[in-house]
Amino acid sequence: MTAATLPDSTPFDIRLGITQAKDVEFPLRWGILGAGNISRQWVRSLLAVPGAEITAVGARELDRARDFAHRLNIPSAYGSYQELVESDAVDIIYVGTITRLHREHAILALEAGKHVLCEKPLAENVDDAEKMYDVADRANVMLQDAMWTRFFPAIEHARTAIARGDIGKPVMVQADFFDPIYVIQNLPLVFGKGRLPEEITVLGRGSAGAIVKYADDQCGILSFPPFVSELPEVTEIIGTKGRISLGRPAHCPTSIRLHLPPENGVPSQYRTRNAPAPVTTYQYPLPENVAISAAFPNQHGFLYQAEAVHRCLANNVLVCPQYDREDSLHAMRILTSVYTQRH
Repeated sequence: MTAATLPDSTPFDIRLGITQAKDVEFPLRWGILGAGNISRQWVRSLLAVPGAEITAVGARELDRARDFAHRLNIPSAYGSYQELVESDAVDIIYVGTITRLHREHAILALEAGKHVLCEKPLAENVDDAEKMYDVADRANVMLQDAMWTRFFPAIEHARTAIARGDIGKPVMVQADFFDPIYVIQNLPLVFGKGRLPEEITVLGRGSAGAIVKYADDQCGILSFPPFVSELPEVTEIIGTKGRISLGRPAHCPTSIRLHLPPENGVPSQYRTRNAPAPVTTYQYPLPENVAISAAFPNQHGFLYQAEAVHRCLANNVLVCPQYDREDSLHAMRILTSVYTQRH
């Protein structure tokens, strides 16, 4: 099949022709750095990847690592992160610790010659993120920012629709979530990662919002409601010819709605006697081969990211195109500005 005939939700790496679906069988031995709940959910997803073998876990205390290993049938447990990254039984490290430790722990693994998938946000600020990528370059290994949102089939479909021009020129993104990086990552996806915004204005501290202005009359309107609130968590991508709505929760959507006027139609219901554009909905159910107890919303979708990592490394591709270095640093620059203005 050619790129034009592939389903719209086809993973970007496969669509680009740099990997094949069967490459999920590529063998990788995973070490888990950090024994918290997010690491537990990641391991449960990895179990569904044919080529994945979870060989070791490291924590600050040996008892904690041993308990994690026992619960998840991992053969080796280490009471220090240094021991984990130096293990000959590990090819790639998943960094599941808190954000302020990401730089330290990712560099520890990278300098040991291990590939790294690091939980998002990649770092506390863009300077730290750039240093982490520089270390990965020198070691010639993968540093993958674990923005798992970008690997969901609904997001892959949105990417295809935008690139194909289905909604015309994207002019606005409206998105909300309490964790800013999730809504920020929409901006390079929609407006392109090669050009930075002209202006970023942030208001508020607890409940806050940001207006991110790009050239050519493009804008992101982002809000960060408190964690304890009935937040809508929707993302709308507005174009000159149509609109894309990502199903709730928008940071891990299982559906996408395309609002597209008829061919040569007018993309404004205020010029069509209040008749909205026809809507087509596409559903992408979560993978059934992932079992996670007490999961966060749609956490089973970790699988999509895990599979992409295996496919890419099978072909010596050291960053997944769904969220590459440019995407990551673009978003990190905006996040750094948001943090600076918000605090």
